[in-house]
Amino acid sequence: MTQYLPGGTNPDAPRDRRDAGGPDPNHPGHPGHPGPPATGTELAVQIGLVARGDAAAFDAVFEKVGPAVFGIVLRVIRDPAQSEEVTQEVLLEVWRNASKFDAGRGSAMAWVMMLAHRRAVDRVRSVQKESERERRTASADIPYDDVIEAVESSLERERVQRCLKSLTDLQREAVTLAYYSGYTYGQVASLLGVPTGTIKTRMRDALIRLRDCLGVTG
Repeated sequence: MTQYLPGGTNPDAPRDRRDAGGPDPNHPGHPGHPGPPATGTELAVQIGLVARGDAAAFDAVFEKVGPAVFGIVLRVIRDPAQSEEVTQEVLLEVWRNASKFDAGRGSAMAWVMMLAHRRAVDRVRSVQKESERERRTASADIPYDDVIEAVESSLERERVQRCLKSLTDLQREAVTLAYYSGYTYGQVASLLGVPTGTIKTRMRDALIRLRDCLGVTG
């Protein structure tokens, strides 16, 4: 009996020949070997036996469909090494899901080829997604210094806003007009209708409180 694939929980299930050093290229079941022809009825019967856990029947299925599976997978993937991997995956899926084959919906060979094509397409999409992720990662130019500066500036603004709230309304109004709106002390005094000296006093007291709140020394 040919030993190729793991059969899950069945102790008589075939094991993956790669565990013993890889498939034998001279064996009739190797994807590169032409293999004997199989009639649709015979293959359907064998898949039915596989569904019952018959490892010998699975071995026969492998020899009959292995080359065709490898061929369709290779046409999609175009990479021999990956095609052999996917071929093994397809035949493992046949072993595990043989009970899902319905002869009333099509031939056994068509069912196996459908599984093979689907697996091959999934592998291509997976490889493409991985390549795209690697490309985006490699091309991403993250300005770390700018990010750090922006974060620090944001934190500093939050500290300033918090300290401004500690001022009296009159002090905060004077500071806002002078430092955020760009008015001179004289213009602030005119806008608020108070003497310029009063504005200077408010500004001095406000700046002292801001200095203490922000932890500025000197």
